[in-house]
Amino acid sequence: MDAPYDRLLKGVLAFSDFETAESCLKRLENLRNSFCSASDMKGVGYCREIALTGRRRAEFIARNRRVCWQKRAQKQEIATWFRIWIETPQIFEDWLALRKQTAEFLELQNSTGGNRPELT
Repeated sequence: MDAPYDRLLKGVLAFSDFETAESCLKRLENLRNSFCSASDMKGVGYCREIALTGRRRAEFIARNRRVCWQKRAQKQEIATWFRIWIETPQIFEDWLALRKQTAEFLELQNSTGGNRPELT
């Protein structure tokens, strides 16, 4: 990546769990909006490339039979998040809020141990 993009985008791609993936995509969206406001299509393209890389990596992990099924399911879900953001970044935040309320997602979240509230 060219300067100053390398500095702005360094370390953005992270998706170890649902919370980290959501933070990554929010940061990418903030950067994409900044680049769009500045009519910087190169910056927008770099944001998209990072998301594509994230989707491919998540899909790779989801297909890896040596990884436990819970982690594979989590990564498949995260790959879907990346896909939705790539296709329609403007609606991603609303889509994700709705997705996180679905029974399917809540079951997945509980089975993977991802981002569950602590019991007191």
